[in-house]
Amino acid sequence: MRCVSLLFVALCWNLTLAWAELKLDPIYQPHMVLQRGVPIPVRGTCTSSAPVTVSFAGHDVKAKVKGKKWHALLPAMEANAEGAELTVKQGKESESIDDVVVGEVWLASGQSNMLWRLDQTGDSASISAAGIPLLRFYHSEPMVHTGPSAYTEDLSERLKKGEMFEGKWAVSDPTTCARMSAVGWYFGRKLQEQLGIPVGIVHASLGGSEMLAWMPPATLKKHYKECLTPRWLESKYVTEWVRGRAKQNIGADLSSPHPYQPSYLFTTGIAPWLRFPIAGVIWYQGESDAEIGDMEQNKALLADLITSWRTQFKKPDLPILMVQLPRINDKTPLRAYWPEFREVQTQVSHELPNVYQTVTIDLGTTDSNVHPPRKLEVGERLAALAAAKVYKKPVVGEGPTFAAASLSNGKVRISFRSADGLTTSDNQSPRGFELSADGKKFYPAEAVVEGEDVVLTLPTQVKKPKTVRYAWATFIEPNLVNKEGLPTAPFTAQLETPGG
Repeated sequence: MRCVSLLFVALCWNLTLAWAELKLDPIYQPHMVLQRGVPIPVRGTCTSSAPVTVSFAGHDVKAKVKGKKWHALLPAMEANAEGAELTVKQGKESESIDDVVVGEVWLASGQSNMLWRLDQTGDSASISAAGIPLLRFYHSEPMVHTGPSAYTEDLSERLKKGEMFEGKWAVSDPTTCARMSAVGWYFGRKLQEQLGIPVGIVHASLGGSEMLAWMPPATLKKHYKECLTPRWLESKYVTEWVRGRAKQNIGADLSSPHPYQPSYLFTTGIAPWLRFPIAGVIWYQGESDAEIGDMEQNKALLADLITSWRTQFKKPDLPILMVQLPRINDKTPLRAYWPEFREVQTQVSHELPNVYQTVTIDLGTTDSNVHPPRKLEVGERLAALAAAKVYKKPVVGEGPTFAAASLSNGKVRISFRSADGLTTSDNQSPRGFELSADGKKFYPAEAVVEGEDVVLTLPTQVKKPKTVRYAWATFIEPNLVNKEGLPTAPFTAQLETPGG
């Protein structure tokens, strides 16, 4: 009888220990990067109401305990490359994570071209030389993809539980970087080199995803209520490709969750980071949404996405760096509206503060492959853009962008911004300029570079031009660049009228 009593006491004691767990939230892990210059929240769970203390880099902070959750706020800190231990204590319990540094943290998100892994680029040299102690990343590995097959019961159950991504913090080296987003990794490597401090990249993306899947529920309730119903696949915002692929995955059961479901990817991939300060976002997406030719709709979606993320992160000036859609040699209806979607990206980058775009019209494929292999240039152009616009470094972060166009003496003169050393990449005349008298039918125009301007000769079909455009095609081989070799952004614009 005594043995039974002792066994009962031991079991009770073990249960007490199990329930008395003090834990950090899952995003707090060894090797992580904390954002410099702002107070840092640290959160977790517990089963006791006893005081909780968080210690890091000489700071001891009392946490607030409410129910089974606690949170503390570390003071703003300067960048620090020396890894330190972060410890949380409650009574005799404690949990620690080591090698925590302070620097710049960026979020990388979008669809398949952001998801495209470093080991898919063929760049074995970069992987071999990936030992960069001050470059860290949290790669959110998608546990459910959207290939053309029906989901198993296990995958459906995972989606129901919201277990879409699994990830952890890692220091960049040849053994950890292979599955990381190539664009995110190249961006982080170059940015770390430019800043000379720790850089952390938090990555969450999924192939084929539309903007709606990355929007918070509050934004859907306000602007896109029809997308919150089980019949979301019938919404006008869902493209034919996305609709078809989702039905292949979930069949006729529209109540079954799917990664493309509005808000699903935001809730599973972005929401866990909302209370974690970040410096900015790099965003590579649009291939799916561009299937729909309603550009007012696409512009509203993109602007709402940006505004909603800024609201959710409680940072109204959060820098957003977008990758403009590249070229693609695909004449199918699926890609027909890429020129218009590029213009949407341009307009949003001009109209919303702290939103910028990296032009990749020269980096796309020469066939119908939607995954351009040259991710190195995309990442490094994003890093240059961040250095110039966010960190105010003396670097050129973008290629020539349209400033104005006017007609004078039978010629059209176009001026550009960021056009120092304006030239062509192949020493040929600039290609891709067109003029129109009615804004509908366009004709190629011969072009020459004059200083930082381009001068067009009127085609015989256009005596009174009203509209000019450049690189306005799904596929094109443009050659107008600045002295850094950065390409000119596609554009369409009205000519200025004399005296106007």
